[in-house]
Formats: sequence, C-alpha cells, structure tokens
Amino acid sequence: MMRMPALLADATEAILSKWLVKEGDEFVEGQPLAEVETEKAIVEVPAESAGVLGKYLVAEGKNAQVGLPIAVLLATGEDASEIDKLLAGTTISAAAPTSTPVQAAPVQAAPAQAAPAPIIQAVPTPVRTGRVFISPIARKLARELGVDINGVTGTGPEGRLVKADIYAAQGNQGSQASSTPRASAPVISSNPSEAVPHSRMRKAIARRLTESKTTVPHFYLSAALIADDFLELRKKLNEWTSTKVSVTDLILKTVAAAYADVPKANCIWGEEAMQFFNTVDIAVAVATENGLITPVVRGVEKFRLDDLAKSTGDLFGRARDGKLKQDEIQGGTISVTNLGMYGTDEFYAIINPPQSMILAVGAAKKKPVVKDDQIVPATIINFTLSVDHRSIDGALAAEWLAAFSKRFENPMWMVV
Repeated sequence: MMRMPALLADATEAILSKWLVKEGDEFVEGQPLAEVETEKAIVEVPAESAGVLGKYLVAEGKNAQVGLPIAVLLATGEDASEIDKLLAGTTISAAAPTSTPVQAAPVQAAPAQAAPAPIIQAVPTPVRTGRVFISPIARKLARELGVDINGVTGTGPEGRLVKADIYAAQGNQGSQASSTPRASAPVISSNPSEAVPHSRMRKAIARRLTESKTTVPHFYLSAALIADDFLELRKKLNEWTSTKVSVTDLILKTVAAAYADVPKANCIWGEEAMQFFNTVDIAVAVATENGLITPVVRGVEKFRLDDLAKSTGDLFGRARDGKLKQDEIQGGTISVTNLGMYGTDEFYAIINPPQSMILAVGAAKKKPVVKDDQIVPATIINFTLSVDHRSIDGALAAEWLAAFSKRFENPMWMVV
C-alpha cells in the first residue's frame, strides 16, 4: 500500500494534487508517484522501491488523512488479481470523510443500483463550503474581474475552475447579485468589500508566525553597511560567469562565512537540549502567488559561487511553481528575507521556528557617510537580525553580526 505521507510535522491531512504514474504502469525506486499539496507547497512523493501502480484509492484533488492508503502498489511481476486480495484485508472505508476513492473498495456489499435522491429544491447557483480548486491564472482573473469563485462551477479536471469558467461567470453573477445572497465581510463602511477564503498556505503562515511571535523571545540587532565593494564584486563576477550571480547568492555566502567565524551561533533551541550543526543550511524567503515560502539551501559553505547561483535559480523557480520536494522546505538555522527590491529601507522580520535567526535585507541606497573625516556618498544597505534569545545571547548575536558585517564590506575573500 502507498499511504499519505506526513510531509509536515503537525499535518493531519493533505490534498492529492496529481497522480504522476498511471494505473498499471511500472515505476522505479525514487521516481515521483504523486504530487501532494501541503500548506506550504506542492510536494512530489517518490517511490520507496520499484514496482507497479495497481490502483488509485484517492482521486486527484481530494483530501486524505496522513497515514491512510491512497494507492495499491504491486511488486514487479505480480498480477492485477492481487489488488482485490490486498483491499479485502484492509479497512479502506475508515479513510477520512473528505477522501474520495477513485473506485470504492470491496469492503461491504452495496445495492446493485442506488435510487436517485429526491430533488427538494433547485438551487440556481451552487455555493461551495469547502476548498475551491482553481488554476492560478483563473484565480488572478477572478480577482481582476470581481468574480466570486464560490458560485462558479468548474469545467476543468476534477471540477477545477479554469479561465473559461471565470469569463462565463462574469456576466451571470451581475444578474444574480440582487437575488442570490452571498457571504460577505461585516459592513464597516459604505465601501464595497469582498470576503476571500483563506488558503491552506495562508492559514499555515498565520499559525506559525503567531506561534513564533508569542512563544519565541525575539530581540533585534541592526547594521547599516557600505555595499559599494560588494556590488562591484558582483558586477565583475558576472562579466566572467555564464550563470549570473545574484545579490542573494553573495549574501548567502557571507552568512555561511559568518557561521564559520562564529560556529556557536549555528544552533537551534530544543526543549531538552541545544542542537548544533556542522554545515550551514539557509532558508530564503520567496514570494509566490499563494504566499511566502522558505526553501532551504543546504551546505552553502561548500558551493562555488557559480554553482550556488545555478542551485538557487532552480530552487527558487520550483518554489514559485509549487514544485518543491519535502526535504527542501524543512530545516535550516537561519532565514534570509529581502525586501530591498521594493525600496524598503529596513524592517524587522519574524523568526521561522525552529530556526534561531532571520536576517532582513533592505534596499541599496546612496547616502552620505564619513570617510577619513570627509563626507562622501556611498551605497548603504540596512541589515536587521532577529534572534531567538533562548538559543543565542545578545553578545553571541552581536559577534555573529560583526563577522557578517566585516566580510560584507570586504568581499574579496570570496575570490581568494
């Protein structure tokens, strides 16, 4: 049996987004069998060993509880007749109510043909009370056109809403607005408003950050650093490399070097013990259509700059497409979040548990500074470090930020 994996520590269920192997097809060890949607991303679930996918037990787009069967897997050479035997020895009917098997398992007898339920009342526009399955393009279009997706019937796979459904609903909802009641936010003023249901990712972000801010004792350190040499080095590097090195890539290398200078800071808090790490795994905040996700770049200290640029380009691209693997969204001792591209001077970020720190990066701006008793222009970037006081004391955090600052303002160590 293939069971719904526990992709997140506190997850009780997940959505089977897509089957990647057809019924009856063979697969090899490590081959992705399905895509599962968690609160953070769409994660591929690989095969633990080679075999044949005998039968789906959960359809695409349906929920399933963690640990319950979602497919029957056969060993290579086994006959399809084994499927019924395997199902007969299980309790498939105990699956979560929201799970919908592709075909009901033969656990109990059912009437040859169920009588249709009597129609009590025709409802002109069905209103969903559960999750709405909609393509990202269709969701964006619905927001632009002001279409309430809860009252739209999808024509895509498994009832998913597509662009054509939004266009078709645009005219219909205008005529139904006066006769069809719809849920809305409490009226605070005369301005029109719309209640948009929370996505699973948005709920997860709200829960985790509320937990962090209320249970993790934050304190903050900041440094305004001269970035001219740093940015000039990036410019020179990109004249000689085929893969363009980003500012984020150089910051990640600088963070890793600061941990090499201050290894005691490479730790996370545990209820029974402190956990220290020998490699530097850094999470990077990536904005996606559905919310913020923090894929983890592992072993940053071991990368050459060009190889790091290739790795982050692939990782961040798959983060935006919702194609991350399970181990790519877990771990790390620090996060890096950059709002400089929006012109933000500085900000105070919330730590992503169980990590110990998060480094907030502001915009690069020309400002007057004093050099050799002279006021001269320089490019300044503000860095703000949020720290978990349980695992890292103020003096240790200050030592780490000083190491980061020294290497940032003197970046030639990257090429020697």
